[in-house]
Parts: sequence; structure tokens; C-alpha cells
Amino acid sequence: MSMPSAPQSAHLDPWGAPPLPPPRTRPVGLIAAIVGGAFLLIAAIVAAVVLSGKVFDRNFPRAESTLTVPHTVLDGRYELRRNDSATAGRAVARSWRFGLDAEAVHGVVASYRLKGADYYDVVVTGMYGRFRNTASLRTRLLTANGSATTTVKVVVPPRDLTSPASPAGVSCEYLTRSWSGGQTLTYPVCVWADGNTVARVAYMTASYIDLKDAAEQTLRVRSEMLRPIR
Repeated sequence: MSMPSAPQSAHLDPWGAPPLPPPRTRPVGLIAAIVGGAFLLIAAIVAAVVLSGKVFDRNFPRAESTLTVPHTVLDGRYELRRNDSATAGRAVARSWRFGLDAEAVHGVVASYRLKGADYYDVVVTGMYGRFRNTASLRTRLLTANGSATTTVKVVVPPRDLTSPASPAGVSCEYLTRSWSGGQTLTYPVCVWADGNTVARVAYMTASYIDLKDAAEQTLRVRSEMLRPIR
């Protein structure tokens, strides 16, 4: 089978059975669907928190770090394909205007591709600012979300994979996204969250990735995107 080039639109283990390899031609709007789904999910979370009026932690941390979009991630193996922070990133930031658990939010949206490959994408939808109740936020961000053209199902439910040595909380799940034409793609998604940064990372690769490995890769992506405020 052959995989089509990614769309030009904006962009998103031993726990269970190995995922199916992605089709060689990518369904139109794949990255857009993943990022769009993540955006809708974030907006829904903000609305739920506003309507409930719940505030678990009243204190915001100091702003000490931001997120950048480096040219490569994961030890230089994946290089930047698209940086949609100026468009999709701003939309993500606007969705947090009325959120009770975020202040001074900026959005970052980027997709990376394995060097020399026609696919194998890593899509990052992130934010930086000041966040509280990050454990709850991380849990809620790992929820199945579809789009107008795709349906998403959880294959392996979210698991908290934060280790005692982790610099930030991280959780991962396996999703299957299906299209009306019968094509499917199964891939892991992880979320990290700390007091200054939150991001959802989708690994659209043909190879099987253990969720624990995906969590470790997510923390590497975080360390490569994180920049201290001087």
C-alpha cells in the first residue's frame, strides 16, 4: 500500500493489541482533524469548568517557561513540516479566555515528520502560560474526540505514566480514527501538563509504540520545546 502526502490544511504496548499500520495514503484532512479535534476538546473543557464554577487550586504558579517550535524534535530525527501557531495556535489561546484554570495563554501548533519519510508524523497542539489543576486538566484532555469527517474510538484507555523522576505529569492512550471511506488509523496520543505548559502529542507512525515509550518521547518533546523566561 502507499500513503498519500499529508494534507496542506492546518493540523492534532503491551497494554493491548498492536495497532494497525496506517494506510500508505493519508485520508484528506488527517492532521487538520487531529488538531481540530484537540481544539474542540480544549474548548469543551474550558466551558465545563466555567459552568461548574469549580476551582480546586486557587493559586497560579509563576510564569517561568514558554514553548517554542524548534526545527527538529526527538533528537533531531523529526523535522518541522508546518508551524500553525500563528493561526491554529491563536485559536487555541482564544478558547481559554474564560477558563478558570489558565492565565496569559499562548497556543503552539506544529507537525513534524521523520527525516526522509513520506509520513510518520508527530503533531503537537500545545499551550504555555500559567495553569493550575494540571492533573485534572491532563486527565480531561485525553478524551476521544472526532470531527465532521472522522470518528474516534479509544482502543487503550488513558493511563497515568508519570514516574517519580518525571519533570511533568504525563498520560497516554491509544485511539483509532476512522473515515467514511473505510480507512482507519490507530495511534498513541499523550498529554503532558505542568504549571506553565500543556500539550497534546499525537504519534502517527506505522510502527507499534508502547505507551510507556510514547510517554518518554513526549517528555523529550517537552524538553526540546521548553524555553525558560529570562
